[in-house]
Amino acid sequence: MKLYGLKTCDTCRKALKSLPDAVFVDVRKEGVPAAIMKQASAQFPDKLLNTRSTTWRELSAEERERPPLELLAAHPSLMKRPLIEAPDGQLYLGWTAEVKTALGVA
Repeated sequence: MKLYGLKTCDTCRKALKSLPDAVFVDVRKEGVPAAIMKQASAQFPDKLLNTRSTTWRELSAEERERPPLELLAAHPSLMKRPLIEAPDGQLYLGWTAEVKTALGVA
């Protein structure tokens, strides 16, 4: 299982603590593979981009008009976190009760 996020993100830290076998991938340093980003964009078209973040608020109106995958490539911290890739290839976004249940975490 891989957990894509930021090491400074509290939600990512909580998820990682609950998923001790997960491999943590820092999106700022290592990025997210293009294939995973395409799959995530298709699966979570309106949720992948965190429009409530400080990074989003600092973007110009022009930058906000760019395609989401371009924005995420340029500004990895705009990704809603964590993005979890299960061993079966299934993706989960965020650390909600539904995600915890699907991953078998109490």
